[in-house]
Amino acid sequence: MPTAVLVEYIDEHRDRFGVEPICQVLRGSGLQIAPSTYYAAKARPLSARAVRDAELVTDIRIAHKVNLGVYGARKIHAELNRQGVPVARCTVERLMRQHGIRGIRRDKTRHTTVSDGAETERPEDLVERRFEATAPNQLWVADLTYIRTHAGWVYAAFVIDVFKRRVVGWQTSTNMRTDLALDALDMGLWQRQRTGQDVTGLIHHSDRGVQYRAIRYTERLAEADAVASVGSKGDSYDNALAEAFNSLFKAECIRNPAMRPKGGWASIRDVEIAVAEYIDWFNHRRLHGEIGMIPPAEAEAVYWASQPPVEYAREHVPSWAGTN
Repeated sequence: MPTAVLVEYIDEHRDRFGVEPICQVLRGSGLQIAPSTYYAAKARPLSARAVRDAELVTDIRIAHKVNLGVYGARKIHAELNRQGVPVARCTVERLMRQHGIRGIRRDKTRHTTVSDGAETERPEDLVERRFEATAPNQLWVADLTYIRTHAGWVYAAFVIDVFKRRVVGWQTSTNMRTDLALDALDMGLWQRQRTGQDVTGLIHHSDRGVQYRAIRYTERLAEADAVASVGSKGDSYDNALAEAFNSLFKAECIRNPAMRPKGGWASIRDVEIAVAEYIDWFNHRRLHGEIGMIPPAEAEAVYWASQPPVEYAREHVPSWAGTN
């Protein structure tokens, strides 16, 4: 281990234990540093690189903390450069490794479906695992996931616009029935329509869960002039983008010590607050690697700014606005 790291460790604990006892414990662990080495290092003026490293470590810690402690070196590097702090990625990797700063690791999530009464025949698979879109409101994906709380299971439904990975709708509930998924869909439709965006012709893709095949759900899609699509093979790859978001959500929000209350999730109220905070961060501040290391809301804003005003006005009048 580099002497500089050992010196920093001694600095952090010397007031409590003293330099000599700490050095003795470190030597017993195979980390060779003598008190004289420590004092000599402290007496030497810092090199330009050491000064720069100390500044960068502060910047890295701040960027890591404000982004829920989830970023690894790749995103910390991108975040610092967006903030006007020029730094090489290898330098970020070195400093994070030296100081034990790590991102969140993801685990696989369990697929979640439940029967809920009357449902329609299964629609065709219009996506066939090609999760691509060239504009907002061409393709949305939807899925459910679950959270264990002290009061019982809580379920969360999300609707994501594939174009720039923005979460357009979400809802939580203590059951997985149709209202959960339907409320998330309604939020997404409302979010888009209130800003004058037209969802006519939108493809809404989901897995085979009957929440998405319920009559009330398909009727709501029809009212919005949207088209339902359901995975044909019945495995997680059929709705891979939504499954990937669920995996992120579980790692970055539910299992994240920076988000989880002390003592764990008590009830749906805790989850609702955390989900609202997480989605706001995800849409407006989280850097997304699939869209050029910028947040989804920013990526959409760039798209809309590039559209001719006349074309936007003609093609994105809300269906309820009518014409004169």
